[in-house]
Amino acid sequence: MKEIKYQSWPLGKLKAYQLRKEPYLIKNKGYAWKDPWDIVSIFEKKVARFSGCKYAVAVDCCSHGIFLTLKFLNAKKIITIPKRTYVSVPMQIRHAGCKIRFKEIKWEGAYRLDPFPIWDFAGRWTEGMFNGEFNILSFQLKKRIPIGRGGMILTNNKKAYRWLKKASYDCRDLNIDYIKNKYPFLGWHYYMTPEDAARGILLMDKTRKKNEDTFSYVNYGDLSKFKIFK
Repeated sequence: MKEIKYQSWPLGKLKAYQLRKEPYLIKNKGYAWKDPWDIVSIFEKKVARFSGCKYAVAVDCCSHGIFLTLKFLNAKKIITIPKRTYVSVPMQIRHAGCKIRFKEIKWEGAYRLDPFPIWDFAGRWTEGMFNGEFNILSFQLKKRIPIGRGGMILTNNKKAYRWLKKASYDCRDLNIDYIKNKYPFLGWHYYMTPEDAARGILLMDKTRKKNEDTFSYVNYGDLSKFKIFK
């Protein structure tokens, strides 16, 4: 069988029209990277310092960040959330194998998935925001850092950080050659691309550090009336 060589970056010398500019724009600003996956690590460390936590895990969206954190905690209980929130939150709770209890909660910016130490932080972005538990950020277009798609899991738990990094990228260890990887558990294809991480870095550099919350319960309808969540 003929061997086809695998090269993570680039597969070939890309032409200008094939490239997204963000990775090279941050390099011109002084962010040093050799492999594009270095950019994701730079963004994670930048967000961790900004928020006040030890570790940050970049994912493709806030919803998947919530799902992965529930899986890490092996969540099995009934989870109480506001009945007025974005619809993907109860969907991810159900996908993770848990049941939902809706409650009238007047939240602003963030709320807890009770009884677990998981917070939906989709509407919060301000320096020092980390509260010591799992905080899940959103970089959707209506957020303070409008990458377009993306999220981040904030934590001080080193074990969680290591598990979530592997779980979010098909259980792969990016520090090891692809062929040499081992897969102790089933992962998910929920990683953030280097190009999106570079856009996040550029946006962070132009966004003020202190901000009020952007979403609250008044922005959403009552989800408790839908049969799919019963």
